Amino acid sequence: MALAAVAADQLTKHVVASKLALDSAVDLVGPFSIHHVQNSGIAFGLFSSATAVVIVLTTIAVGWMLVFFARSGARHPALPVALGLLIGGSVSNLADRVRLGYVTDFLDLRWWPAFNLADTCIVVGVAVLVASLLLADRTPRRRADTSSAHL
Repeated sequence: MALAAVAADQLTKHVVASKLALDSAVDLVGPFSIHHVQNSGIAFGLFSSATAVVIVLTTIAVGWMLVFFARSGARHPALPVALGLLIGGSVSNLADRVRLGYVTDFLDLRWWPAFNLADTCIVVGVAVLVASLLLADRTPRRRADTSSAHL
């Protein structure tokens, strides 16, 4: 899953960067467009002047996710998918920050800052992870024995 996320993200970023000039956009449907922008920060351009810190924190987060997966991956069938998406999206954006100093964002809804496929993988991965943890099989609570209460 992680390798598929990295491959898809890197391919889409390459296509956008090679076919669409920086700051150019192609309108698709309604408010959705492909808009080639570069983001040196994290979500919404935060910490754009702290690329080294973002690289270190992302590396730590990916390492933690790998350890978590190694220990918890078999607990729920959705965990490998969730962690694969999270790790793949994080590694792909991390690779761009290390290699280029920025990530290419291009999915633009006009009312939300532009993002990329790796960001989408991260958000979907978090949603699947939270849902799988909340919906995980739990041992049912014992019901109080009410049959003797009427004696």
